[in-house]
Amino acid sequence: MVSFADELLAEIDAEAKRRSTSRSALLAAAARRELARRDNDLVAAAIERSEQRFRDSGAFEAADLVRADRDVRR
Repeated sequence: MVSFADELLAEIDAEAKRRSTSRSALLAAAARRELARRDNDLVAAAIERSEQRFRDSGAFEAADLVRADRDVRR
């Protein structure tokens, strides 16, 4: 059992009706989406690791890398 404010429950019910689904199905889908979201701290840490790798790689010209890759694939 879960509790919702009456106003929120009314919004949930209206949205469920608009989507031609049940309250339970709507709430289950919302819970699945929320649980599938990436943790902001984990995302920030991954971005920091990536930025560090680029800082450590030195300067480079992206176009030169693309050309070299293309030439290797020929």
